[in-house]
Formats: sequence, C-alpha cells, structure tokens
Amino acid sequence: MEDSSQHLERCVVDMRELSAIPEGAGQSLNMPQVELSLACNDLVASSRDGKPSALVQVSVIDPRKQHVICHGCTEIVEASKDPLFLTGVTFPSDYPACPETLVKLTVFDAKDKNQEPSCFLGSATFAVSDLLRAKDERLALSLKSSDGVSTAGTVVVSRLKMGEMEEADIDYISTEKTSHKCPVVCDSASHASITRENNPLTGPVFKNPICKVYRFQTADSKWMLVREQMEECTLSFSVPKQLLSLYIQEDTSRVQDLRELGELSPHWDNLRKEVMTRYGGIISSYQETLTELDKITGHSFKPSCCKAQKSLEFVPINLHTQRMRVTCPRKTDASYDIVTAGAPAAHFQGFKCGGLHRLLSRYEAEKKSFSTAYQCIYYSPEHTAKAQEVLGTVDLLQPLIVSLADQLLQAAQEHSSPGLQDALKNLSDKTEQFVHTLKDELVKSALLALHAARPGYVSKSQKQTPSQGGQRPGHNHQSSGQNQSPAQGLPGHSPTTSINESGTVCNNVEGSQTTARGEGGPLKHQDSIPHHKEYDEEEWDRVWASVAKRLNCVIAMVDQLREEDNSKPEPVPEQQLADVITSHNPGDWREQLHPLVTKLKDCVTEVVEKAKRAMTFVLLQEAACSLPQGFHLQQRRDVVFSQALATLACGFVMRLYAGMQDKGFLRQLHQVGLVAQFESLLSTYSEEIGMLEDMEVGIADLQKVVFQITEAQTDDLGDLEPLVRGRRDHFTVQVPLPRLVFQVLPEEIREGKPLRVFPVLFNVGINEQQTIAERFGDISLQERINQRNFEILEAYFKLLSEKVPTECLPCFQTQTDIKELLETLGQNVVTKKRKNVEILWIAGTICRRLNGIRFTSCKSAKDRTSMSVTLEQCALLRDEHQLSKDFFIRALDCMRSRLNQGDLGQWEDPEAGAVTQNKPASRHFYPIALLLVSSHLLVVWLILSLVFLLAKYQ
Repeated sequence: MEDSSQHLERCVVDMRELSAIPEGAGQSLNMPQVELSLACNDLVASSRDGKPSALVQVSVIDPRKQHVICHGCTEIVEASKDPLFLTGVTFPSDYPACPETLVKLTVFDAKDKNQEPSCFLGSATFAVSDLLRAKDERLALSLKSSDGVSTAGTVVVSRLKMGEMEEADIDYISTEKTSHKCPVVCDSASHASITRENNPLTGPVFKNPICKVYRFQTADSKWMLVREQMEECTLSFSVPKQLLSLYIQEDTSRVQDLRELGELSPHWDNLRKEVMTRYGGIISSYQETLTELDKITGHSFKPSCCKAQKSLEFVPINLHTQRMRVTCPRKTDASYDIVTAGAPAAHFQGFKCGGLHRLLSRYEAEKKSFSTAYQCIYYSPEHTAKAQEVLGTVDLLQPLIVSLADQLLQAAQEHSSPGLQDALKNLSDKTEQFVHTLKDELVKSALLALHAARPGYVSKSQKQTPSQGGQRPGHNHQSSGQNQSPAQGLPGHSPTTSINESGTVCNNVEGSQTTARGEGGPLKHQDSIPHHKEYDEEEWDRVWASVAKRLNCVIAMVDQLREEDNSKPEPVPEQQLADVITSHNPGDWREQLHPLVTKLKDCVTEVVEKAKRAMTFVLLQEAACSLPQGFHLQQRRDVVFSQALATLACGFVMRLYAGMQDKGFLRQLHQVGLVAQFESLLSTYSEEIGMLEDMEVGIADLQKVVFQITEAQTDDLGDLEPLVRGRRDHFTVQVPLPRLVFQVLPEEIREGKPLRVFPVLFNVGINEQQTIAERFGDISLQERINQRNFEILEAYFKLLSEKVPTECLPCFQTQTDIKELLETLGQNVVTKKRKNVEILWIAGTICRRLNGIRFTSCKSAKDRTSMSVTLEQCALLRDEHQLSKDFFIRALDCMRSRLNQGDLGQWEDPEAGAVTQNKPASRHFYPIALLLVSSHLLVVWLILSLVFLLAKYQ
C-alpha cells in the first residue's frame, strides 16, 4: 500500500482528468477498456522433474521512448506445464497507452528462492492493437528463451468477454490445452470495470487507482469475474488542513474573549496571561503544521514510515478505499466497499504514559486537587462541554435572530400579512431556542464567580470571616431573606415576582417563565464560590427573561396589526377607502414594529455579552487549574480526532456516491443516519494499548459530527470538495453535489437536514503480542470497548427498526435475521474466549446488512489489515456468490500475493536487466492468515519459522 504513488506517477494517470473530454474527442488518445486473461502451454521446465511453478510478469513498452514499465504479475501456479492463471491484467480505458503500445510477457519458473534462484523461461511481446484485431480477441504467442532461438512454450492471451465455461471440470494444477478457452464472464468493453471509474463525482475525492482483475469458479462450475480497485483519498490531507484552520480560528477567538473579560484581580489576571500564553503556543504550533501541510503536493496519503513525523501527525496513516465488484452470469453485479487506515493515534507524542482514555481519566482525578491549589471552581467535563456549547450556540443564534428580525421589518414594510406571519414564526423559534440555551444554572453561577474575581470584590472579601466566605450556594438560596441586596428588597425584584411577571408576558415561550435555578444539577465543589450581598443574584434572571418579554411584545404587536388588517370591511366607499389608505399606509406597520424589534435585538446583544463573559470565565478556570496537562491533552485529542474525521469523511463520501440511486438508503440516511463500524486489530499489549485508548476516544468524539449535503456552486471538480465547518464541540461536514445530482435527492436532504453517523468500535487483537496479553496480561480494555459499542449498535438497530421498514435494507443470499446476529454478537462479546474473531465477523456482517460504512484498522493498515480485508472478500464471494470451495484458498492466495502489486525485483529478465524500479507498496498480501484462526496455530507457526531460520543460516 505504501509508496504506491511512485509507481502510479509513471504508470497511471488520474482517471478523472480525462473524464471531462467530450465523447469521441479522446478516441485518438485512449484505447478501449482491456482486461486480459493469461495461460501457458507446454512450458519447458528448467529442472529435471519437468513441472515448473510458473508466473507471468507483465510489462508495458512505450514505443516512442522504448521505456519498460512494470505493470503487474500473475500468481504462481505450482507444478504445471500448462498453467491457467486466475489473476488477469487490466488496462483501464484512460490508462496512458494507445493501441500501438507493446505489452511484454515474461514467464519465470518460480523456484523456492531459499533453495535455488528462480529461472527465466521465456518472453513474448505483442501490441494491444493486434489483440483487438485478432479473431476472438485471442493470441497464442511463442515464448523465446534467453538465447532468442529456442522456444520455451506458448503463452495464450485472451480478452475477457461475455460467456460461460465450456469445460466444467478443470484441474488448474494440471490442465489440458482445451481449458485455455478462457472461461470469461464479462465484456469489459461494454461494462465499466468499476462504477467509480466513470463517475465524475469521485474526481475531487478519490485518485491514483490500482486495479486488479480475477476469475474464479463458482460451485455450479460457472465463472465469476472479480475486480478490485484501490484508491487514495484526497481527504487524507484536505480534512486535517481544514480542521487546523478551524482550531486556529477557535483558539484565536478564545484569546480575544479572555481579553474582553475586563479587569480582574491580580491572581486571576496572572492566570489569564498564562492561559493566553498557552493558547498562543498552540496557535503557533498549528500554524506551523498547516504551513508544512500546504507545501505537500502530489501524494494523497501518509505512509506508515511517516507515522511519527510531527508535520504529518494530523494526517491518517495509509488511508485507502477498496471496492470489490463481482460479475456473475445471470446475476446482478454486486459491489463491496471498505476503507482501510491506520489506527487514529498520536504516534508522534508516543504512548509512554498511555493513550487518551487513561490520560483523561487521570487528568480529571488530578484536576480536583489543582482547582483547590489555583483557587478555582472544579468543573466536570459535562460542565465544560456545556460552556462550549453555550458559546457556540449564542454565536450561531445571535446573527440569525438579528437577520430574522430584519426580515420581519421588511415584511412589515411591504405590508405583507403572510410574510409577516412566516418571519415571526421563524423569529419566535430561534428566540425560544436562544432562551432555552441560556436557561442553565451554570451561566448564573459563572457570572457570580466572575463578579468575585473583580479587583474591588477581592478587597471586600478579604474583610469577611472564613465562615462568611465559605457559605454554600444552596444555603444562601434557603436564607436569601437574610442576605438580600437593596435591589432585591424593592417591589418586583424578588424571585417570585420576577417569575410571575415573566409568566404573564412570555407565556408563549415554553418553560421560559421558570427560573434557571432548577435547571441542571448543582456544580461540584462550589464551596469556593463566594456569596455576598454586594452582588445582585437576580440580575441575570431579569436580563435573561427580558428576551422573552421583548419577544412577547413583538408577537402581540404583530397579532394586533394582522387582526386590524383582517377586520377591515371589504366593500368600502371611496372616501372611506382613501381614509384607510391614508391612516394605514405601508410604512405604519414598520414604524410600529421598529421600536419593539430594536429593543429585542438590544436585549439579545446584552444577554450574549453577559453569557459569553460567564462561559469564557468557566473555560478560563478550567484551563487555569489544568496547566499544562490540559493543553497537552487537548492537542493530543485534536490530532486523534483529525485522523478519525478524515477516515470517517472518506467512508461517508464513498458510501453516499455508491447509494445515490438507492431510495431506501437515502430514506434511511435522513430519517435515522448511518452506522460506521470500525474494526480494530490492535493488541492489548505494550504501546498498542495506548493506540487503542487513543482510538477509543477518537471514535467516540465522532458522535459530535454531522454531515450535510449541499448543492455545488458549479460542476467544477474543485467545488465538489467536502468542507468542514464548526468548532471542537460540534462539526458539520458539507458534501457538495452537482446540481443535477442534488435535485433528485429527497426533499429533507436538499433542505440541509443534518445527517447523523453512529460510530461503533470493535477490537480483537490477533497477533503474537495479543497471545502474550491473553496469557499473561490484561484484556479488560478490549472487553469494555466491545461491550459498550455493542450497546450502541443495538440501540441504533432499535431506532432503525422503528423508523425505516426492512425493505430499505439491502438483500443478501444468507438471510440470517439481524436480531439473531445481534444476539449472537452479544453472546460473543461477554464470552471469555481467546482471539474471538467471531466478534469482528458478526459485527461486519451486521454493518453491511444495515447499509453501514465499514472500516478496518491496525497499527499501520498493512499486515493485519490486509489479512482481514482479503479474508472478508473471499468469505463474501463464498457466501454471496457461491465461490467453489476448491477455489477459496487459491482466491485468497491471489488477492494476497505480493507479486500482484509489482514486487518483482527478485525476477531477473535477461533481456531487460533486473526490474527493480516503480514498485508499488504491498497491499493485503502477507502470509500470516492463520493468525486470524487460532492462537495455537500461531505458536506452531512461530516454532516452524524459528526452525527454518536456524536451518537456513547453519
């Protein structure tokens, strides 16, 4: 998977660059889609037994430059003079080649390289145009040996096209020549090899494809065509860069809010300066990282060798998409998508002290003692999150309320009764939401704490006795009659009077007539909040409730104006009509509403200023009592979340593009949302425990992400790039679609309804380190993660069952009921079993049944990920497409063969020299498959490997 771009820079062009060429304009540049099958006849063996283990290396020769480029390689067919290869060769329609391009086929006898070197058997060359013009699009070429005279056998090249196998029973290990009639199932000239390939939507997101094609026999002796396409995702860098910009913007705004807190006592002023310095350091670091990321061009993924590089720490490791498309005779084509990426973790910061889950738990425990040392109030994570939510909500709603108020005045200016009613309804809804957001005890207590932090207040508090300074707020509320301020003693300023007045005026705002005192639980450790009669505790209640009062006045005036307008008699004499027009000209409504609307906007502004100062002071106290650990943890959390969000956005876009024509999927998308199932193969041993703890928090943080489908401004590919908006407590990923595509979406999606995603994480360690952990260590972390996420998955299915009919879900050949699968998964989650990979199998099956998004991760998305993905693909072929049992292992070997991806340096062509350049990365191809089956087989494998190594070097 890694470094594949080096190969692609020479071998493959971006498929979307040519998609914009009008039909017919590119015929001179591109050749048709070509997929080839290969076979050999009468191979001359290099050894005495006469049964070579053959493979074919495929190279492309540019006739103009005479430059040889490695394109691919088949699997090895052992001990056969007439091998028929399951791995084919594919040339996409926009591959940088023309019909005159030469293809060179080199056949090797792949001996055991640990015993003796591999042997060159022969080679043959043909032009693509010759194959396209040949009868039945089939060529039989003689293999010339190294002396250029003798013949080493024949290689048969056939283009894949529609048909069925004529000979049902074929032994691929030792097959006859008649079997070389190329059992094919699809004419790739009339069928796109991969749906994404010709889809212009994929242009700005997916690039640099690597395509593979296979043919496998089914249980009924027919043939299926299997195509794999792996691509990089531009969101690997796009999303982290956008997040960094949002982080910088948010922290810069936070610094400005701290400055606007006003004058504070020396103690709090020093803490504020220290916190602002910390924010400045984060902003500077993020700006530096963003600058470095902007310099990177060309690559669209981060290889695992760079996982600990600071400038790339926000970028996910090895983020790739893979689609397997299956074509069977007389059956509908099917596609299976999966996203692979390294586990979201802060590799640069390391795991010496654990990962995020452990660090956050320790941090919350220590923060209570820090709050006492720094004379701060302890705020729980829930209160801190609430403060951030209030800040974000008021920043969003204030300009919206002002805009809606202006629309109300505009409707009044136009004397439009329906327009007035609509504008008032929208204004009332947003104002009620605004009032409800501020109806929280946290805001009131924070204003009191801020008042206590003023310089003058500190000097007064120093004169008080410790018993006075340590009164609990609850006690003060009960004895407020003894500590009334002068303002509270005046008529109309008692809490009861204020509530009643609010209830009589603002009865249309639900719940607004109640005070905020009963909302939310009491803050923990609030003994340090001084309570003094110099501060009017009811001021916030009056200011907050005044918003509802002002809104009520506006509503009453609008109702009065509309009632007067409706009560006018229609048949009116001309003179009376003139009087009516004179007394009710279009400007009257606006003139009567303008003062009330202005007071509403001024009141909202005053409330916002007080609320922002209060919540900023909460965050200041939270930051002050957590220096410097809190800022380090925030940076680590930002890094992990960036990797997780880029991975999720890639999977969401891939799933959305694949389901654009599925009405059931679109209904599920806007009514409930999608489940995103992350499969992790990390062990619970050593530093991978820290990675898993990071990943757990990063995946859980994805719950604060929603998606939104928007209409692109133009159909230009640059305008189709997904955009990230929001702040740390809530992010929205906007996915633009072309106008014609956007218009066919359901109305709810077109109106911008937020689309939810339900992330779930299941982890089962499968490597040798997990064996050690299960025998001598602790796997409670894995058990807790699986149990917690099973509950989330179960709750999602319950919600889905209530809102979406089962007809909207995809159909599979294996019709096991989802409820039964969930019950089985629940049993496996609580069962004590070593390396229980059944958890991953069942969770993945449920995800596909629920139209979900599948992700697979390990440390670097290489060895373990490749084993899991290829095994899952072959299992799908077996269960859904009746892959023959005799071909299961061979199909698995074909998909896992490193040679398929061009690892050809060991095969020496005497005519061209050693081909060692342009080697793409290994992908899904490491021979440790049995690790997924049993830990006992792992032990056997380790022992045999040790014996083999000792024998080799003795």
